[in-house]
Amino acid sequence: MSFNAILALEDGSVFYGKGFGKEKFDVGELVFNTSMTGYQEIITDPSYKKQIITFTHPHIGNTGINIEDSESTSIHASGIVVKNYCSKPSNWRSKFNLEEFLINNEIIGISDIDTREITSLLREKGAMGCCIASLSLISENEAVLAAKNFDGLEGMDLAKVVSTDSDYEWDKGVWPENNSSEKSYSVVAYDYGIKENILRLLTEYVGKVKVVNAKTTFEEIIELNPQGIFLSNGPGDPEPCDYAIKNIRKFISQKIPIFGICLGHQLLALAGGAKTYKMKFGHHGANHPVQDILTKEVFITSQNHGFAVDEKTLPKNISATHLSLFDQSLQGIEFKDVPAFSFQGHPEASPGPQEIQTLFKKFSLMVKEYAKT
Repeated sequence: MSFNAILALEDGSVFYGKGFGKEKFDVGELVFNTSMTGYQEIITDPSYKKQIITFTHPHIGNTGINIEDSESTSIHASGIVVKNYCSKPSNWRSKFNLEEFLINNEIIGISDIDTREITSLLREKGAMGCCIASLSLISENEAVLAAKNFDGLEGMDLAKVVSTDSDYEWDKGVWPENNSSEKSYSVVAYDYGIKENILRLLTEYVGKVKVVNAKTTFEEIIELNPQGIFLSNGPGDPEPCDYAIKNIRKFISQKIPIFGICLGHQLLALAGGAKTYKMKFGHHGANHPVQDILTKEVFITSQNHGFAVDEKTLPKNISATHLSLFDQSLQGIEFKDVPAFSFQGHPEASPGPQEIQTLFKKFSLMVKEYAKT
């Protein structure tokens, strides 16, 4: 059942709509996502921790929720904002509707909102603190104050918050067969907020993956004798993750193959001596063009990040490999003196685009070469 709800922004903007899901209030950074599909994967992506997602696509909920497509075991977004919510999905894989999924995960949603106006606001003023709430629990003035009091993501280390508590092994391949890997290379994946489809593709291309907590030490990893190190995506600001940056520097010195995605890309750059910065409203969507600087080939990619690596700060031993054609921000790097590279977008994107999954093959070749030594 719906309830009267409010969306309040730190600039004082207020929107009223119909609440669905868990009747509660929460705060976070308000961002917009331009994807037309994949809302289940988006809201279960740990990279959205402490964020409230405005979907620009006008209909959300149409395909319901299935038991296979979540990127983690729970919803990590603080709330969702939609124009039209579909409570009666139509899809052969659907097991329950979006509202039931939100209730089970104690997450609030709000519908009947002019998401175009919100997107215009965020593009003009940048990502903002936001309060999403049931009007039975909070007044308009209290909601605006709560939005203004949100500290923001800059300086916030969330990787250690969403990381796995216990190490585990992953050996399932890509959907729908999910075949176990036939490759025997040993890869350790740091979980800073890892998505399950990353693990599927690592298994498909490289081998069995050992997933470890974000704060696992270099010494503990070396005892596992890995032939490759993977640095996952994740939420928050990369700069406070000093434990990760120190570990990565040590792996670089050992010349173990390293592949980073999203937050992992930023952490690899920081470990190499570069700097990062907070973007105005970030990149969130599945339609972002990225160009390979060397070949000039253009890929359509999935993106989800609010921080980026400053290309001007790259040291001489690190090359820029990819650029965003939206704003020319840096999308990829590669070390010249060690087998390490990273990508800002999501080459593992599910449901897609999938054309830059070749990066997983690149990593597999590095691991294979290293295994010979």
